[in-house]
Amino acid sequence: MDRVAAIDIGSNSIRAIVADVSTDGHIRVVDEMKSAPRLGAGMDERGSLADSAMQRASEAVARMATLARQLGATRIEAVATSAVRDASNARQFADMVRKAAKLQLRVLEGTDEALLGFRSALAHFDLASGRAAVVDIGGGSLELALSAAGLVDRLVSLPFGALRMTERYFPKKITRGAVKELRRDVRHELLRHLPAREWRNAQVIGSGGTFTNLAGMSLARQGIRPAQSVHGTRVPRVDLEHILDSLQDMTPTERLTVAGLNAGRSDIIVAGLAVIAEVMARLDSPSLVVSAYGIREGLLLETAKVLPTVASPGEARERSVRRLAEACHFEERHSMHVQRLALQLFDALGPRLGARPGERELLAAAAMLHDIGYHISSDKHHKHSYYLITHAELLGMSPMEQLVVANVARYHRGAPPSKQHPSYGSLAKPEREQVKRLSAILRLADGLDRGHISAVDRVKVRWSRNGIRITPIPRNVHQPMRLEVWGASRKAKLLEELADVPVEIVGSRAAQAVAAITDRTAGSPT
Repeated sequence: MDRVAAIDIGSNSIRAIVADVSTDGHIRVVDEMKSAPRLGAGMDERGSLADSAMQRASEAVARMATLARQLGATRIEAVATSAVRDASNARQFADMVRKAAKLQLRVLEGTDEALLGFRSALAHFDLASGRAAVVDIGGGSLELALSAAGLVDRLVSLPFGALRMTERYFPKKITRGAVKELRRDVRHELLRHLPAREWRNAQVIGSGGTFTNLAGMSLARQGIRPAQSVHGTRVPRVDLEHILDSLQDMTPTERLTVAGLNAGRSDIIVAGLAVIAEVMARLDSPSLVVSAYGIREGLLLETAKVLPTVASPGEARERSVRRLAEACHFEERHSMHVQRLALQLFDALGPRLGARPGERELLAAAAMLHDIGYHISSDKHHKHSYYLITHAELLGMSPMEQLVVANVARYHRGAPPSKQHPSYGSLAKPEREQVKRLSAILRLADGLDRGHISAVDRVKVRWSRNGIRITPIPRNVHQPMRLEVWGASRKAKLLEELADVPVEIVGSRAAQAVAAITDRTAGSPT
């Protein structure tokens, strides 16, 4: 692990992150700090940074550098983006930062920003196949990195930042006419700089405050409270247009009350969303995925001299799930065995229970994490598992998928899912059905390893009109399987309710014979 720090000086805000970066690209955040001096305010009109804004910004960078040094960062990288790049007094600001923070400021070109954003996405999303457009919108500019099979094909930077466009098109107030004008001008420029034919329907990954606030508002409209973050939230293009349509008619005071929207961004959100809407229209993409990571994380990887590699599908999710399990000191043998049995049961039962694509992967994650609550306490450990999963950073899954995984782990034992439980009752009906299906299977799998000795090698499942018959096959023919049959039988009720047929757990003939011999021996006089 290499402890490094990155400070990103943007047009709207300055963000610092101190983190441990491993050789495989894993980032463990140690601390973060944020300030919003709006360094780029008035740039279009003056062409230079305001003295007061430079003073606030340099003081903020000094505080961030002090924090990083106190936390033991071996290297601190400070970069400036659009506002400083375009300012006539950029050198003066760089001198202020050097004196206040003892840091040499690096001013990024727009294509450098786009590349850092892409590196961050490469470390956090599956980009191994297909085409992708990584889009980052800041206060002063819009960056796009277009890639195919994880390889960058084109980098684009345009002066379409949320703060800059707000000042240019909404100097006094937001009107529908001004929004139309903004969108028309952005559309015209995108036609010149963004080839649509090759990138139509590309996967769109968006980073930056405009995107994370869009995710927050989209989740709030669905009545969903995100888990740890909005990372991985998928927002349909139609939802983006609906949100933009409603916000542009609100007063500034009304926008302050919008659920999921950060108050500090409420005055520039409309311009940012209008730009995103035109990018989506140009690419003809039906939806976008929001990243909670961006230039800073790409900068951390660069500073630590770690080059992220293209992830195969599901790798990011599996890696982060495994890291959470290890951080909670999970019982690896039991968890991996339960996961294997659960997936065998899913393959046999899932289609008949109405399982949807992607549920197998969610079950695999829940099975590995179902017992991590022991890290807190053995008492009610299933509820602790739920808490730990919902507050973890799990890549490769959306906030809703993370909540499903947490609920499945929570219901691997104890009371069955109930709408009286807030964690379950707040879910939409399709997700509640997922939780019931997967937790019914996980309960059985956990019961089949009641003794935590991995006695069951595999399971045979037979579903007939008379019911479901599940036969655990022992690893060792001399293992009687009495405990495993009992453990699974007492946890089969939820599956019976879902399947609407009896569920019978029976030992194999060989195991039954061994059990009978064991019973006779135990009853014989010595």
